[in-house]
This record gives sequence, structure tokens and C-alpha cells, in this order.
Amino acid sequence: MLDREGFRPNVGIILLNTHNEVWWGKRVREHSWQFPQGGIKFGETPEQAMYRELEEEVGLKASHVKIIGRTRDWLRYEVPDHFIKREIRGHYRGQKQIWFLLRMTGRDCDVNLRMTNHPEFDAWRWHNYWVPLDVVIEFKREVYQRALQELSRFLHRPRQGAQRQPARYLRQPPDVPTPPPETRELAELRETREKTTLIVTGTNNK
Repeated sequence: MLDREGFRPNVGIILLNTHNEVWWGKRVREHSWQFPQGGIKFGETPEQAMYRELEEEVGLKASHVKIIGRTRDWLRYEVPDHFIKREIRGHYRGQKQIWFLLRMTGRDCDVNLRMTNHPEFDAWRWHNYWVPLDVVIEFKREVYQRALQELSRFLHRPRQGAQRQPARYLRQPPDVPTPPPETRELAELRETREKTTLIVTGTNNK
């Protein structure tokens, strides 16, 4: 679905934690990072498309976030010809985006990068609000800068007493079966062995 100028309607998502750090996703099998984004389907509002893309790409539902701002108008970028499929060259020019600023009310463990069979990201992290644009594909950088600048007016100071966690990469863990729960008999046997070991080694410092 293109407008008269050849731009496809799209949404972009900037997701904040309590420290005003942004959710920064690593594209599958690439060394580039970006915000979640996606096209608006026929009949969808930008807000409906945003919630759908958030769940498909990040695994978060509407109950995990709160909308705190959006861009006033469309932000556009053109896509270079060599990134455009041959059959739509001359018709498709790029994307026009409404950007949403969200506050995450859920937990890090609510993130699930495998909600679809074709995930967009294979790792993610929290990053300072002003992300390094040199890791963003070149033709999107100006739109990222404009979106961050416009939405920065909605930022507030991190809540008092909140402990900032060190930056870390969070990869989607493999599907590992959960071990069976420990039986009462095994727990009692393990506890007896541990007490015996402490007495023998002289490390029981009560």
C-alpha cells in the first residue's frame, strides 16, 4: 500500500525503561542495530499497527507498555534503488513513519524475539537514549535523529531509588526443557550430605 508519492505507511517504536534507556535490537545474522518498525496494513490505524509490530518483533503486548508520545506528522525516508525490488522500482520511493514513544511497564523477561517464524532480531539491549547512529543503515539515520529529537520532550527524570543495571546483551535463549522438580527424598539426602561435608571439612562456622 503506497501513497500517491510512492511512500509506504509505516510505524517506528522507541521503547523506554525506567531509566529512559531505549530498547535496541540487533538484526538477525547482522551487525546492525535498530528500533522495531513495520508497515501499516490496509484498514489499520498507526496505533493498531504499532501494537501488532511490537508483539511480532519484540513479544510484548499492550499490557506491557504505555504510550507516552508520538510524532505529530509522518517522517519520511527514501530507499536507494539497489535496495528496491526491480518490479516496483519507479513506483516505490521509501517509507513514511509515525513514531511512538512507549514506556515499558512489564519486565525484561517478557521480551520474546521468537513470536514468529521469521524473527527480526536475535539479540537486544538497553541503550542510552541518544543511540549511535553510525550503526544504523545510512538512509534511515536522519529519520532516527528527527524522531529522537521530537520525542525527547516527553522524557522525564528516572524515578528516585531505581537501580541502574549494567548494559548487557540479551540473546534469546534456546528452548531447553525444564528439569523435573526435586523430590522431598532427594532434597533431604542432599541436605544431609552437605551438612556432613561441612562437619568433616571444618567449614561449619556457626
